[in-house]
Amino acid sequence: MATFMVERYIPGVSYAQLTEAVRRTASVAAAMTAEGIPVRYLGSTFLPQEEACFCRFEGADADAVRAVNERAGAPY
Repeated sequence: MATFMVERYIPGVSYAQLTEAVRRTASVAAAMTAEGIPVRYLGSTFLPQEEACFCRFEGADADAVRAVNERAGAPY
C-alpha cells in the first residue's frame, strides 16, 4: 500500500467541525476496508493560520483515498 497526502483548504472551520470531519473520515475508511477496499486514515496536521489541513492516508491507490473523502463529505 502507498501513502497519500490530502490537502484541504477549510476557511472558517472550527476545531469541533474539524474533529467531527476527522471522526467521519476515519469511520468511512474503516467501513471501506471492511468492504474489501483497503484504505486507512493515518492522521492530520491542521494549520489554522493557513486555513489548511493536511491528512495522511494509506491505500492501494489514489481512487480509494478519493472515495473515502467523497463518502465522508470532506473537501479535498
